[in-house]
Amino acid sequence: MAKQVQNTGKHWYVIHTYSGYEDAVKDGLSQRIDTMNMQDYIFKVVVPKEKQIVMKKGEPVEVEKCLFPGYVLVEMIVTDDSWFVVRNTPNVTGFVGSGTIPVPVSPEEWSVVEKHMGKKDPKFKISVEVGDQIMVLEGPFANYEGQIDNIDKEKGKVRVLISMFGRETPVELAFDQVKKK
Repeated sequence: MAKQVQNTGKHWYVIHTYSGYEDAVKDGLSQRIDTMNMQDYIFKVVVPKEKQIVMKKGEPVEVEKCLFPGYVLVEMIVTDDSWFVVRNTPNVTGFVGSGTIPVPVSPEEWSVVEKHMGKKDPKFKISVEVGDQIMVLEGPFANYEGQIDNIDKEKGKVRVLISMFGRETPVELAFDQVKKK
């Protein structure tokens, strides 16, 4: 039984993996492609990631996070053999699609994935939300308490309302200058 209508050409497909095993699946599948001579049918294996800045021990650290935990993208021509190689790679639970027939990723969906993967500037990651009470860690307002009024993830800044002289004063601070109370 064919896994897909034959002669549909090269497309991107999504395979489902156990979460946390995306890189292992990429490595394992890449190795299987070489050992089983599938280079003419399976072309690229991608774990979509983006760079983020997270705070660790009060310091900003750049990390790579999976855009789609539990998923790996494969550019391939689906044949019974190529389907078998991908499907039987350790930690692969199956293709995304209906039953055993993989459904290709649309060009629009792929362009969105490519756009996110191609971003050079890392996104900031912060664990506070608008309305949270915070403590200012450093700068001229160190040890002041305030409330998050606005978050700008692109710039890595928060606007905090600090009570000074009996009135609320908005102060713009970097993510690493505040911590949740």
